[in-house]
Amino acid sequence: MSLDLGGVSQPVKSADELVALLRAAEKPRSAWRVGVEHEKIGLLGTAPVAYEGAAGIRALLEGLAGAGLRVHAEDGKPIALLSEGSSMTLEPGGQLELSGAPARTLGEARGEIERHLALVARVSGPMGLRWLAAGYRPFGSVAGMPWMPKLRYGAMRSSLGPRGRLALDMMLMTATVQANLDWSDEADLAEKVRAATSASPIVSALFANSPIVAGAHSGMLDYRYQVWRETDPARCGLLEQMVRADWGYRAYVEWALDVPLLFVRREQTYLDARGQTFRQWLSSGQAAGVAEPPTIQQWNDHLTTLFPEARVKSVLELRGADAVPGPMLLSLPALWVGLLYDRDARAGAWALTERWTFAERLAFQAEVARSALAARGPGGVTARELAVELLALARQGLRSWAQVSGVDESALLDPAEEVARSGRTMAERAMAAWEGAGRDAEALIAFWRVA
Repeated sequence: MSLDLGGVSQPVKSADELVALLRAAEKPRSAWRVGVEHEKIGLLGTAPVAYEGAAGIRALLEGLAGAGLRVHAEDGKPIALLSEGSSMTLEPGGQLELSGAPARTLGEARGEIERHLALVARVSGPMGLRWLAAGYRPFGSVAGMPWMPKLRYGAMRSSLGPRGRLALDMMLMTATVQANLDWSDEADLAEKVRAATSASPIVSALFANSPIVAGAHSGMLDYRYQVWRETDPARCGLLEQMVRADWGYRAYVEWALDVPLLFVRREQTYLDARGQTFRQWLSSGQAAGVAEPPTIQQWNDHLTTLFPEARVKSVLELRGADAVPGPMLLSLPALWVGLLYDRDARAGAWALTERWTFAERLAFQAEVARSALAARGPGGVTARELAVELLALARQGLRSWAQVSGVDESALLDPAEEVARSGRTMAERAMAAWEGAGRDAEALIAFWRVA
């Protein structure tokens, strides 16, 4: 989740100003970049990693800081490490996230990820910590999880926790890999958002990697996807507006204005928003019992608590995939760059499901959570068949994008293409390794371990 570093304190006076913020994020195609974020699940043995202690998250961060990274702390407790353009942050259950610097090529992103994993392994090894690239923590339960001492998470625990049956699972147990992309103008973003919303469940099926819950088969191949379906329907999942022909900046702002606030931040204090919306705050000039207008930074805070699969901030975030080990990890941003940085590719991605109703899209999501690539959509088409077509579009898109980036990185799709053509997801491969070893936890750990 996002790191709260403060920011613009300018008061917001109207929705028009919020629309202007999105317009200000536009970039010419020559300046487009890709950012990659990935999370990892930490283990000590098979148990979660506490914050304190010789083999705790705090000790890990202090050890990693020795590599020249700047420590960010709250109440004197390290919660993140910062470097030029990138950060290492903590999710509520101690998941470690690298938010990479925006890169011109995926080769640059790969180098940063490899250096990061090598550093984490070097510091974690002597502590006995191991890090897994899986979509859901395979051992333990929500009740037994430690909470990281980030003030924001305490607020979200009480405000988001009651909003969905699996909201705390989302915070404590899940991990993802996501790509962040740019756009040139409102029409360009609208095309990207429509294609991304259409393709996201197919991509989730292709990257399914969360079959094990509490040391047993969950009955689903993408349990993490189901968790998001039961977190908070007001702020999560697919947005119907995003597949409409008239979607644009205003539509997204108007939607966000009406999603209940999870908290109101003042300096380092997080106050109960009492179910108030940002629109109500903007209209009344008061929130959490205090009379003061909202600021741009508080709007930005609010945007970080919205979790649609295609999320719009200063970049377009594609958030639907489980964490996966390399080399599949780089296939995810390669797929999104190929699909969305080429106009023909994104038109083709939208065309695959253009005739689906929104109800059919939601039903397909449920099928993906259970069956991944075997999920069937309208007319009996499978996620596997759709994934093969998406990958072909993305490969052509990457070759077109090479004319701008200077590098043809379409080969990064090869691992994902092998998954699609074989029909065997990372979830099914992990299950086979586990079953083949007599359900030995160490077999799962070895399969998913990245540091």
